[in-house]
Amino acid sequence: MRFEHRDAETDASIVSHVWRTRSEAEDTMTSAARTCCQLIFTRMQGYLLASLRGPETSATIAPVPPDAEFLGIRLTLGTVLRPHPAASIVDGFAPFPVTGSGRVVIGGEDWEAPTYENVEQFVRRLRDAGLLVRSRLKVEGHFAGHPEGHPSKRTLQRQYRAITGLSQTAVTQIDRVNAAATMLRDGRDWHTVVEALGYFDQAHLAHALRRYVGRTARGLQAGDDAKLSFLYKNCPWPGS
Repeated sequence: MRFEHRDAETDASIVSHVWRTRSEAEDTMTSAARTCCQLIFTRMQGYLLASLRGPETSATIAPVPPDAEFLGIRLTLGTVLRPHPAASIVDGFAPFPVTGSGRVVIGGEDWEAPTYENVEQFVRRLRDAGLLVRSRLKVEGHFAGHPEGHPSKRTLQRQYRAITGLSQTAVTQIDRVNAAATMLRDGRDWHTVVEALGYFDQAHLAHALRRYVGRTARGLQAGDDAKLSFLYKNCPWPGS
């Protein structure tokens, strides 16, 4: 499976990436950990399946049906699709009914399923209907000196987890290891990755890759990612 992807042309505060891929034979793939929710549309044998996939806290093996087309809309961290908060679907998903005419039911209304080319229009309609909402994430230290006072660390942590489904620490770890895997896949050596992203040593990096990406540094450098969900670059290369 090879993933084609692009940035969102509009509504970048709500959608970060749009991707698509196609399967040929029945198989499995490794799904890397993710901090954000994704809308997934699958077409196979004349049927349409639609769901909202929640954040993933570890790498998992996912089945891949044969002769299927997949379209994914990756939401930004803090974006909520009502009435399905991220906290309710961590390591899981919420399926959406599909009508006999192939329209997807979200929030009690039916919507024309998007294509790779018109995702922005689909997202805009959901946003205008009040179903896609961007929440402002508050992190520790953000309110220092604020006239209304400084919320406690515990309050901020609780609010952050309620919106994202994850702790701020988990989000940092997952984003960092995705960046590390991308760097390794693009030819950086593990010394560069450890230094650039703040890992303690090679063993620390290797443990994170196994847990969150399901790959080794050597495998990523060798291009062993044909059956791995797309790795998003979360930070620029050092010095770029």
